[in-house]
Amino acid sequence: MTDDRLIVALDVPNAVMGLELAERLGDTVSFYKIGLGMLTGGGLALANELKQEHGKRIFLDMKLFDIGATVEAAVRGLAQFDLDFLTVHGDPHVIRAAKEGAAGTSLKILGVTILTSLDRADLDDALIQPGDISDLVVTRAARAFEAGADGVIASPQEAALIRALPEANGRLIVTPGVRPAGADLGDQKRVATPARAISNGADHVVVGRPIWQAADPAAAARAILLEIANT
Repeated sequence: MTDDRLIVALDVPNAVMGLELAERLGDTVSFYKIGLGMLTGGGLALANELKQEHGKRIFLDMKLFDIGATVEAAVRGLAQFDLDFLTVHGDPHVIRAAKEGAAGTSLKILGVTILTSLDRADLDDALIQPGDISDLVVTRAARAFEAGADGVIASPQEAALIRALPEANGRLIVTPGVRPAGADLGDQKRVATPARAISNGADHVVVGRPIWQAADPAAAARAILLEIANT
């Protein structure tokens, strides 16, 4: 059973552990996310190995943010690895620079709206403008689409609002903060089940700890895939 709507986050310390987990999951999972935490632990090498030798799709979750020229150069370098998705912050100048860097490749640029680990109190601490968090996410998503983003990262709770945007037509919505019913929330605050995320308009759901912390990761992944298939 394979369904690339499920992206498994390889949020483990290094590439050796990531490859071991991917081997345990085998043909059950076809799409993996490799994040910033594994970058110094061989993350790019693992991404290349999973893509080139195992035929997996790869989502590189770097959340890049810098001046335009630097973002463009970084994305141009990453695009040579023939990966599938790359995250940058959803600010329009960052999106435009990332799209320039990815030009001529199949790499999809996804703009981060507001991290799913944050709530209104966190935004207040960061001096982010007042307002309902869902409204801010939808506004940032619309601006990211207008700047050329291939998709956005948002919590499942905002997916339906984003999907309703005219600008979202033909664009991707990828939702972290996804937890099967009864799973520990960890550091996530704006969450939903895989079924709810897909029903709300998400194209892909990202699940990490509920799979890699399970006694049988493949069985945990299959249960999520079944839930998605029955949505």
